[in-house]
Amino acid sequence: MQSGRLSREPPLFISSFTALKKGSDLEKAMATLALIFKNSSDPDGKIERATAKNLLQTQFRNFTEREETKPKYQDILSELDEHTENKLDFEDFVILLLSLAIVSDLLQSILSAEVMK
Repeated sequence: MQSGRLSREPPLFISSFTALKKGSDLEKAMATLALIFKNSSDPDGKIERATAKNLLQTQFRNFTEREETKPKYQDILSELDEHTENKLDFEDFVILLLSLAIVSDLLQSILSAEVMK
């Protein structure tokens, strides 16, 4: 409200979600990632390590299955277990997902596939 008049602009969160419907695939992917994290996080905006591992098993399974024997995969999960806090913020969670995706066979298959135009 400015100068006693009602603002005609919708609240930011409503306009953000409306815009997201028209967003690019990449924007929708990032929003989905953020919403999954938010729905799993505590009031401080963090998730427990156990919750992160559960999300890896349930929401990221195609990138992590059959990767357990890879040394880099084991190193990444060891770092998660050694994380000084028992919780991860959004940035830590995204770094975890990206790290696991980069070493996965699935991502390598996707990147090496020929794209038909």
